[in-house]
Amino acid sequence: MSNFITGQRFISDGETELGLGTILNCDARSVTVLFAASDETRTYSVREAPLTRVVFGRGDRIDTDDGQVLLVSDLRDEGGRITYLGQDSNGERELPESRISDRMQFHQARDRLLTGQIDRNDAFNLRYRSLQHLARIERHPGFGLSGPRIDLIPHQLHIADDIASRRLPRVLLADEVGLGKTIEAGLVLHRLLLTGRVERALILVPDSLTHQWLVELLRRFSIEVTLLDEQQSQARGSDGNPFESTQLVLASQQWLFASPERQQQAQACHWDLVIVDEAQHLEWDPESGGDTGYQCVEALATQRTGLLLLSATPEQMGDVSHFARLRLLDPERYHDLEAFRAEQRGHAALAEAIEALEQLPGERQHRDTLHTIVADDPQALALLEALMQADADDQPSLRESLRRVLIDRYGIGRVMFRNSRRHVSGFPVRRLHVSELENPGAYRRIEQRIARDEDYLDTLLIETGLDYPEVLLYPEATFEARRHESDDSDRWWRFDPRMAWLRQWLKAHPGEKALLICHYGETARELAAGLQVLTGLHVPVFHENMTLIERDRAAAAFAEAEDGSPLLVCSEIGSEGRNFQFCHHLILFDLPPHPDQLEQRIGRLDRIGQQHDVEIHLPVIAGSPTGALLRWYQEALAAFEEPSGPGSVVSDAHGDALFDALLDGDALEEVIENSRALALQTRQEREAGRDRLLGWSSFDAAHANEMIDALQSLDDDAMLDRYLDQALEVFGIETRETDEGLTYLHPGSHMVDGMPGLIRGEEGFTATRSRQHALARDDLQRLSWEHPLVREMLSRATNESMGNTALALLAHPAIPGGRYMLEAIFRTRTSAPKALHVNRFFPPATVRVLLDESGQVLSDKVSFGGLAKNLRHVKKGVARNLVRERQQQLRELFDQAEQQAEAELPGLVDKAGTRMRQQLDEEIERLEALSKRNPDVRAEEIEMLRQERSALSQAIDGTRLQLDAVRVIVTVDPQ
Repeated sequence: MSNFITGQRFISDGETELGLGTILNCDARSVTVLFAASDETRTYSVREAPLTRVVFGRGDRIDTDDGQVLLVSDLRDEGGRITYLGQDSNGERELPESRISDRMQFHQARDRLLTGQIDRNDAFNLRYRSLQHLARIERHPGFGLSGPRIDLIPHQLHIADDIASRRLPRVLLADEVGLGKTIEAGLVLHRLLLTGRVERALILVPDSLTHQWLVELLRRFSIEVTLLDEQQSQARGSDGNPFESTQLVLASQQWLFASPERQQQAQACHWDLVIVDEAQHLEWDPESGGDTGYQCVEALATQRTGLLLLSATPEQMGDVSHFARLRLLDPERYHDLEAFRAEQRGHAALAEAIEALEQLPGERQHRDTLHTIVADDPQALALLEALMQADADDQPSLRESLRRVLIDRYGIGRVMFRNSRRHVSGFPVRRLHVSELENPGAYRRIEQRIARDEDYLDTLLIETGLDYPEVLLYPEATFEARRHESDDSDRWWRFDPRMAWLRQWLKAHPGEKALLICHYGETARELAAGLQVLTGLHVPVFHENMTLIERDRAAAAFAEAEDGSPLLVCSEIGSEGRNFQFCHHLILFDLPPHPDQLEQRIGRLDRIGQQHDVEIHLPVIAGSPTGALLRWYQEALAAFEEPSGPGSVVSDAHGDALFDALLDGDALEEVIENSRALALQTRQEREAGRDRLLGWSSFDAAHANEMIDALQSLDDDAMLDRYLDQALEVFGIETRETDEGLTYLHPGSHMVDGMPGLIRGEEGFTATRSRQHALARDDLQRLSWEHPLVREMLSRATNESMGNTALALLAHPAIPGGRYMLEAIFRTRTSAPKALHVNRFFPPATVRVLLDESGQVLSDKVSFGGLAKNLRHVKKGVARNLVRERQQQLRELFDQAEQQAEAELPGLVDKAGTRMRQQLDEEIERLEALSKRNPDVRAEEIEMLRQERSALSQAIDGTRLQLDAVRVIVTVDPQ
């Protein structure tokens, strides 16, 4: 006899997304159900209908078909159909079950369990474990920095953690070439995205580096950005703003700065973070203001936007250029160029005071030196007095504490980080190999005539379009510009001795790769063409007149390990940003006119991670202006031995005199001597003042070591391995161990859709848990708590309904069969804007309540893990019947479990609030003390931190508990 009656409400066990169904008719063999919400009708066999009767109880809430919510107080059965009695916003009412909303969804654990929607037991276990792991990982000090595919390099981790911890990061990353500014910026962006403090970011890079940034962000940081150019912008339609179409935008500076319309569109958007690479190219002067690029960035970088400027050579154009960068970061602080210059001159006194610490407690004069600086700083004074009176065992820690206070509060590192090779190990040795070649007559005649005929020089400048001293340093460009176009017999590369030298060098170094850089793109193109004509060797070229795709193809052809070209010919554009450290031979076909450009060239190979000494090869034509420039680089700056810090200052002071002296040996000697003296003086002043302060401020070894330990603890976290075993099985992802000890992940036949990196019916990917293996092989993915697949599984396991109900059997000799228990998992819900990142103080916490059928609390006596490993699976049909039989008792246990969990909430809230206030109070106090001495600390930053503390306090105090998952456990007699 059928149990189905027309008008009753059921849900489909296998298609819960259909919504609430209504029995249309039933006979002895079949039952027909209308699912009005999805406009579907299903007919099932009466004997095997996958349907569960929906019956609500006292205290339940029902969505009605007129948009109300009924709180059930009672119910009555009228011929098999139920009428609910209760109250909605209009007062008391009766609700026939036919008036329940067809669209009512059963996502909450309590409703799903009582309506018979019961999930797999292993999904329930995974859900609880996921909640536990999220709460642990999001409070971990390494969170946000452990996932990227990077080496654990101390100074990079220190900088990334410092910057990403700030409420509104506005910083100049100015590490020397090769120290990893791009990685530091990527780490900051990765953590801010993961913590929710950044949702929209705009990344502006030189045109030649757009694809490199695109690939690096994806490969190293698993960050997908949209590369926006004019073609993409037009494809997004003429009516809308293309910058609004995506959250993370990567764009070429040249493209954006050249279009007023696109600038206005970009500036009309709100950006949480703006990143500008190679920021030294943004030009500004006090009289006329900035160029188009500078003004664009200035408009984008409003006071409510984070800003990261990257430049290995911030002073390439002198202290005005450097001031301009700092002015973008904080226009209120850096508003006067002369005041900035005066402040720079005063840094030596602070550096001397910090070094005086090493003599304390000692001579009175050292104490007086420090006392003068910290006279109105109570904390620093207290530390100083404690140090003066401390015994030998306590002195080191007190000295270090005071040193940190002085650097932090009186230093210059809040808006600028600059690490140099003096403070960072791991760099190769540089070796310069100079080959002197005979000067060909064609070049010699040009040089001689320039030296004696100013009118001839003026004519050359007009005819070639070159600037002085380019006509001196790059005679091939002058010769090519004046050559008759139809005459191919006198191409400069046919007689230039550097070409013959290059051909010989390639023969002498079989199987080795070399990067060749020259100043002009036309020179690069002609040089490659000459090689092909003279030797038959086709080499890739990389210059500014190529498209991005062409440049990337050229770089890829060079990078290919086995069949790749032995040589890549680049113009000056190849010396910025690109990383070619897989080779160690650098051929300088000529020399650039500025020392910072020379360092950029060498920096393509001389980087952290370079496994070989860097061999620099320079063919120089005897008696040429290039030879004179080489002497200046070597004798005045020692530029080939290590980065030339004072290079910009010396070039600004003596550059014009140097170029005038390129053809005058006596004048050259004087320029070299004057330049050497200025370089020495500048280097000594900086080492005594600013550079020492920046070195101390930019790197904290103790903090860096703490970060490395934190990240290694996440790398080695055995809990991740256990979690992966559970999660991959639940989500239907299959694994296979390879011969190399790696893991191949691929979609299973029942894989959940939408898993990152996996598409049903397609191949998967090979993964490792080892950071070093992932770094050594680009084809491997490294599984970490921050890998997109793991983050997706954590998210789905905790934010969707999967696994929030279960029923299992327990066979235990000490427990009689036929008993039951309720295991309820409650979760804290803290409503707060995502940007507050409340999870760093109060990630969703779980409260587990285990009750037996009499209401006795067993939570402390029976652990989750101890219980879970003894549970047995039960078929869904049996599970539904067991729940149906005990519905009223389960409702009563739900109420008791909620009361028990609510009693634990105040303690969790107090602990989180105390943790939050302690950390932010310390930071506010620190910044207030800093602001009295260090104007780099903006009042706005402190006020924003106070507002953040207030908002967090309100959010944490408003935390509520919500039943997240529930499991019914039925005891059976052991067999």
